[in-house]
Amino acid sequence: MAYRFDDLKTACQKDWQDYTQHEFVSQLGAGTLPQPVFRHYLQQDYLFLIHFARAYALAVYKSRNMAELRHSFDGLKMIVDVELGLHVDYCKQWGISEDELSRLPEAKATLAYTRYVLDTGSRGDLLDMHVALAPCLVGYGEIVNWLNDQSDTRRGEENPFDAWIAMYESDDFQAAMHDEVNWLDARLSTVTDERFDELVTIFSNATRLEIDFWQMGLDQSF
Repeated sequence: MAYRFDDLKTACQKDWQDYTQHEFVSQLGAGTLPQPVFRHYLQQDYLFLIHFARAYALAVYKSRNMAELRHSFDGLKMIVDVELGLHVDYCKQWGISEDELSRLPEAKATLAYTRYVLDTGSRGDLLDMHVALAPCLVGYGEIVNWLNDQSDTRRGEENPFDAWIAMYESDDFQAAMHDEVNWLDARLSTVTDERFDELVTIFSNATRLEIDFWQMGLDQSF
């Protein structure tokens, strides 16, 4: 059987739905999410992005040919040179300074997911790490598409979180999401049943850790 990324989602269907349709996400789309909750999430997401960059640096090391090396290096540069800067600027709009971001303690949910990704990448290969990262990169793209299909999602000035939705529905992010799915499809198509089962475990663990990340934001917990 030639596996695809959709097969990972199907194997973890309940976890994937609980993640992509989490209460945090629903309230964000409806514009009813308490603003202190969103600010807490934004702060922790900055710390997540730093470790996301570390994961791509590890992917550079794990690359076995020039194509993989360029792909990993491009991902690293995008996070360090573009995404982190955009995130800092967006946080400033919410009254969160870069100095404040630099002094933040990591919440347990942030520690758990980021270290899981790095540990998975260290122990495994490039495919292991990309599967562990997929709930973030692919998940956020699917989340905003799901939000835009919901009748209670508010857009524009009546939703204080509209800019967040717009960021992940942008052509650039959606293209990056599809590129990642295509990358995963190409590699999953050749794995054995036993290897696919291993990847399902990684994907399930990462998705459950993403659920915990939303819940951390909702609870404003550390």
